[in-house]
Amino acid sequence: MKLASPAPLSVWRPLALDDFLVGAPHYPEHVDDGYWQRDAERMAAAGFNVVRMGEFAWHILEPREGVFDFSLFDRAIAILGQHGVNTIFCTPTATPPRWLTATYPEVLRVDEHGRTASHGSRQHADTASPVYRLHSRRITTALAEHYRDNPHVVGWQTDNELNTTVSTSYSEATLREFRRYLRGRYATIADLNYAWGGDFWALAYDSFDQVVLPLTGAPGHPSPGHVQDFHRFLAAATAAFQHDQVEILRAANPDWFVFHNLGRLVDIDFRGEFGHDLDFLGFDIYPMLYDEMQRTGGHAATQALHLDVCRGFSGNFIVPEQASGFGSQPAFSTMTPEPGEMRRMAMSSVARGADGLMFFRWRPAHFGAEIYWMGIIDHDDVPRRRYEEAARFASDIARIKRELLGTSVRMDVGIAGADFDNQEAYKTYPIGLPSPLEDATRLHRYCYEHGIACGFIHPEDDLSRLKLLYIPHWLMWKPEWDERVEAFVRAGGTLVVGAMTGTRDADNHIIRTQAPGPGLAGLCGVRVEEFGRVAEPGSDGLFPIQAAELGQNKPAERPPAGSTKRRYRFTLGNREHETAHLYELLETEPDVEAIGHWSNRFASGRAAVTSREVGAGRAVYVGTYLTDTLVEGLADQLFPTAGVAPLVPDLPPHVEVALREAEDRKLLFLLNTDAEPVTVPDVPAGTELLTGRPVEGALPLEAYGCAVVRLS
Repeated sequence: MKLASPAPLSVWRPLALDDFLVGAPHYPEHVDDGYWQRDAERMAAAGFNVVRMGEFAWHILEPREGVFDFSLFDRAIAILGQHGVNTIFCTPTATPPRWLTATYPEVLRVDEHGRTASHGSRQHADTASPVYRLHSRRITTALAEHYRDNPHVVGWQTDNELNTTVSTSYSEATLREFRRYLRGRYATIADLNYAWGGDFWALAYDSFDQVVLPLTGAPGHPSPGHVQDFHRFLAAATAAFQHDQVEILRAANPDWFVFHNLGRLVDIDFRGEFGHDLDFLGFDIYPMLYDEMQRTGGHAATQALHLDVCRGFSGNFIVPEQASGFGSQPAFSTMTPEPGEMRRMAMSSVARGADGLMFFRWRPAHFGAEIYWMGIIDHDDVPRRRYEEAARFASDIARIKRELLGTSVRMDVGIAGADFDNQEAYKTYPIGLPSPLEDATRLHRYCYEHGIACGFIHPEDDLSRLKLLYIPHWLMWKPEWDERVEAFVRAGGTLVVGAMTGTRDADNHIIRTQAPGPGLAGLCGVRVEEFGRVAEPGSDGLFPIQAAELGQNKPAERPPAGSTKRRYRFTLGNREHETAHLYELLETEPDVEAIGHWSNRFASGRAAVTSREVGAGRAVYVGTYLTDTLVEGLADQLFPTAGVAPLVPDLPPHVEVALREAEDRKLLFLLNTDAEPVTVPDVPAGTELLTGRPVEGALPLEAYGCAVVRLS
């Protein structure tokens, strides 16, 4: 099933597979083998070609140290293979067996409070532990050698959702490995002391052996450089842990594809070794769960955001776990997809870059911490509407996959993303400001609701396919990106730079020149003279300081009403906007136009938003953070001249649109995210691939209906 070696990491990269993977995670160990034949028959009837298994089964595969038993999975794989259903096997290292943690307790994670992790859950072993890495290599080697010639095992998933349950550990093993990492990063302890600002609060060390792990509130705040390097270390340790497994699997059978399924995007540098080691990435998609956790404005838009963020790491992907029904663990539960919605959510994943998708899960467990996490088959082993929808989706894919494979997702508006250092730099010193992703979400949501092709892109990718690029307050702007971004602007692109961009170096030190750093300042013709916090729109005052941060044992007293209501406003176009989070006062070059002005308080009349023509394009600087109204204002000002327009004009509410394209074809996805039927007017001419009917003009969509139009 693997077709070719993958291209370099890029948001534009399609998968190098010759077939679309469709199926489900499957746990034959959860039922007796009397179910297995019926399972395989139903999967084949539904149009599945693959299952994923084995990620939590180390205790079965190696019941005692050095004693292996693969018979259960051998039989399950054989039965599935007889019905044309191949297997993706997983390295089972997310759940070490009890004999391992009992014999080698040093592999267990330790939390910030010194508590050692307990057996009885998952991800309780420390992936930075050399002892655990040794056992990970042992089980991976045994599995790879056993299945190297099995024709029904076509690929591998490494571990399962690395760092999703927890990413940190404060064990002795972690400390030793952290010190080892620092010795490799810094030539001398003096270099480390400089990077971490050792002369502040007497934080300097005399040797690497003195370095401690950064603890919050112990009792003050650790250096931002210390915290940044700790998370760089965690990412490096995660990549090294996975690299062990990838090397073993590739040596055993170079025809296998290898990927990882990501859950929470924590302490993993996808653009580093972690991503380069893999053929592609997998992203587990639970739209209703993510929306309830993050409150980002509706599960359809939240799903689109997650998919677009993830695609920015490495291009097209697969979805190893796509929500199929009600989901829960003991502490939470999600809403339930309505009839038709499971298929629509799956098609949204495809529209935004999935070249493979597996519905979680084949059947729900009858025991354990996910007994109410529903699957395609119900607890009573009866297939109902979720099975029917999965089969319909597989039929849809059969109709479009020849056109689909080899395409990438169109983006007219790109948001700078996929950079580990900038993700982490914000966290080391947030001061109540939104993260780059929180800020970018406002622009992404506007584009999603207006049918504008938008996504996330790393500055090292090909920017020429964009019309507008937004940098959402990246603190660590690297000089090596300057030339690429300037070339994008000179060729006709529109660059929009957010406040606070380029204010720190790689050590988390404040730069010694005026922001936004030499490259962006020269491009935009802007330097920041002053910045300050402002009251949030609709709030009573500034960002609250927690009593614990003040060293108090009681809540901080609220200031008198109005005492901190320092609201700032500015004009952009014909509208006045209230500023959120922060203001900047800007010094501008003579050829810079102020298209927005501060309109009250001491800043009145000063430039708030600037524009400078550079070659055939322009560089815009925004001296504040985004609000919904500011996004609307910027869209009105910038999108028409940048050539940014909706993929479909007059898009009705609750209709999602995306475009996948290659040099010789364009596939327009139109998805109804609502329970009410809708008609989309003015659809470009083409052929609707799911029905084979010609389309031009009005296109009706049923409740949660899906259409894929190959444009003429």
